[in-house]
Amino acid sequence: MAGNTFGKLFKLTTFGESHGEALGGIIDGCPAGIQLDFDAIQHEMQRRKPGQSSIVTQRKEADEVQFLSGIFEGKTTGTPIGFIIPNTNQKSDDYSHIKDSYRPSHADYVYEKKYGIRDYRGGGRSSARETASRVVGGAVAKQLIPEIKINAFVSSVGELFVSKPYQDLDFSLIESNPVRCPDLDTAKKMEAYIKEVKKQGDTVGGTVTCVIQNVPIGLGEPVFDKLHAALGQAMLSINAVKGFEYGSGFCGAKMKGSDHNDLYNADGTTKSNLSGGIQGGISNGMDIYFRVAFKPVATLIQKQEVLTNTGELIEQQGKGRHDPCVVPRAVPIVEAMAALVLADYFLFSKINI
Repeated sequence: MAGNTFGKLFKLTTFGESHGEALGGIIDGCPAGIQLDFDAIQHEMQRRKPGQSSIVTQRKEADEVQFLSGIFEGKTTGTPIGFIIPNTNQKSDDYSHIKDSYRPSHADYVYEKKYGIRDYRGGGRSSARETASRVVGGAVAKQLIPEIKINAFVSSVGELFVSKPYQDLDFSLIESNPVRCPDLDTAKKMEAYIKEVKKQGDTVGGTVTCVIQNVPIGLGEPVFDKLHAALGQAMLSINAVKGFEYGSGFCGAKMKGSDHNDLYNADGTTKSNLSGGIQGGISNGMDIYFRVAFKPVATLIQKQEVLTNTGELIEQQGKGRHDPCVVPRAVPIVEAMAALVLADYFLFSKINI
């Protein structure tokens, strides 16, 4: 299986399955001499881990990171940083009923057709649990670029959405509620709706908005390695993501150029920021902001029609521990992938000087 490495200079390779012994990764290209804050890394893991509230999967995992290499006396050595995250609460028997069937909208069918074998325990490599390794890589990447501030938050759940612009939100409130929405009135409605959907044995999708501030001018490469293209690839590689837009996004397609253009101030900043902080694929020093759409979780705790490996269509009900809405736990994953992109392009900018 190819495609397990992300990045060109600052690289993250992940390994492991949802119900294997451990997940893990190797960070290659991290410069030497960075003093790592291990508490900050573990804090990011706590934000992503399962079982943290009543509106997420109740799988109980400590998600404690064990670093194996590339660090000496708390500092990076410039060699590959290896780490593992042990799995301690697998319940593989919960998935025995799908051994010979394919769940709708999962990777079950295509994995088996492509590779001739699949790990049906929690989805194996296609499980969203793989993202735990990404969060570790992103947490290290954040410490390479500490001046850049990355804040993601839940901006919609189903038909409920935050109507305020991000400039009017207090990012310090993101972690104050289980939905991770800084608009507290909307957060309460979102939480109640997720609980209602969960009682029905159903799931619901939503969006995560990410705002990146203090980005220096000049990150990004022309043509195929544009900064927004790399961010789009990063976000679309996350499980359950169905869409990505930055700046004015699809709304910009409805506008006239006279309304859409970001006119300059004398100091090089712009009066508006419909470009989303990126022009010509290169950061312009303004805030980078984008939105990521997540589909509803595919496993339903209600009966639906599934296909068996003998070609039969049968009724089957989902079992196991699943998120009724993935977006609250996706917030640190979005931040992590953004950090990986920015760290990579930060190193590129040093080469180009």
